[in-house]
Amino acid sequence: MADPYTILGVARSADEAAIKKAYRKLAKELHPDRNTDNPKAAERFSEVTAAYDLLSDKDKRAQYDRGEIDEQGNPKSPFGYGGGGTTYRPRGGPGGGRSFEFETGGADFGDIFEGIFGGKRPQQGGSGGGFGGFGGRPRPQKGADVAYRLAVDFEDAAALKPQRITLSNGKTIDLKLTADAVNGTPMRVGGQGQAGPAGPGDAMVTVEVRSHRFFKRDGDDVRLDLPVRLDEAVAGGKVKVPTVEGAVMLSIPAGSSSGKVLRLKGRGFHRRDATRGDQLVTLMVDLPAADAALKSFVESWQGDKARNPREAMGV
Repeated sequence: MADPYTILGVARSADEAAIKKAYRKLAKELHPDRNTDNPKAAERFSEVTAAYDLLSDKDKRAQYDRGEIDEQGNPKSPFGYGGGGTTYRPRGGPGGGRSFEFETGGADFGDIFEGIFGGKRPQQGGSGGGFGGFGGRPRPQKGADVAYRLAVDFEDAAALKPQRITLSNGKTIDLKLTADAVNGTPMRVGGQGQAGPAGPGDAMVTVEVRSHRFFKRDGDDVRLDLPVRLDEAVAGGKVKVPTVEGAVMLSIPAGSSSGKVLRLKGRGFHRRDATRGDQLVTLMVDLPAADAALKSFVESWQGDKARNPREAMGV
């Protein structure tokens, strides 16, 4: 395997957050469930995962940087013998799913495989040890993972409301959404995949957020264009505003123009650190199409008619 820093595309000085961000980006692009017809993507995914496994372990990363272990996490032999090595090999499973076999040349070097999706580490096979790497033997494999796509209403996704999903085995479970899941990272449900000699695989659930008729997502914030009457904009006052968790009262300052943005704190999408984005409300003054009284008022209005609100545009 090549240098893990090169594989993830990060500098040797990269911190834990940068390494994790780089892995997530690559994992989303290369995950086997999204590349069923591209075996090279699966191989690249296993390579990226192995690199992340090494660099996300502070002790192993330090050992690698000091030259004590190689790219596969194996101690570098002072006598120049190979250490057996650890590889990840994608394989097909029942139902067209994919999982990864864990192969070892016999050296028992512990927990190499721990992916970002929260999966359990596979067990190493083989009873041999030492530098020769003899005595390795295959172990029974778990069943293949099963991929699911779950469409979630916009409000439910923003509020992280639990969702009920029926699996291919007929079992119905309540799924607790996470901020990562709403951002596109597949959720792993242990033991709900295809059956296998060493136990079932897992269910991998990808959340798709449905669009909304008037809410729009902007990062962690929610945007809303809010129609207001002329008198509400001119005189100000409190109006009822929809949010992802029900209506609330919003104070409109007197003299508000169309385009003015007001902020409702903590009414957006959840973040990983348990904070939330905001709801950004853009006021849109709504005038009636034909209102004789309003027309008469404007004609008789003696305000600053000489003022040009488009002057800054050069017109």
